[in-house]
Amino acid sequence: MTTFRMHVAINVTDLEACLAFYRAMFGAEPTKVKENYAKFELNNPPLHFSMNVRPYEKNGALNHLGFQVENTEAVHAMKSRFQEAGLVTIDEMNTTCCYAVQDKIWVSDPEGNAWEVFYTREDSEFESAGEAAVAGVCCAPAPVELINLD
Repeated sequence: MTTFRMHVAINVTDLEACLAFYRAMFGAEPTKVKENYAKFELNNPPLHFSMNVRPYEKNGALNHLGFQVENTEAVHAMKSRFQEAGLVTIDEMNTTCCYAVQDKIWVSDPEGNAWEVFYTREDSEFESAGEAAVAGVCCAPAPVELINLD
């Protein structure tokens, strides 16, 4: 059977700051670092993640990135790793997002990309419940338009 590794490439403006962030995020060292490029080739999760130093427009098509983990304890373990690296996390435990009840944390990289680490507890009939902890990500509730029936 063929093994696949997901590839994600992002544009960055400060490679050194991003390298520090992603070392903490992945708990690993990059496999290649050049003046304007770096990559991580990970086995858990299987991911080829690269950064290219390029100018880019903020507010592109990317919504957020993340990892689904096997249980709430793994969410807490990632939170501890981030905090040990000096990163600030946002907790969303027992939240409804993307038609699922989840335990999750959020962290943003130096370029402003939102990353979530989440465990799905169960399915939900609702897309979201309550206010989003991180503005502009997948489960931020859409504004409701009120219709006047008078």
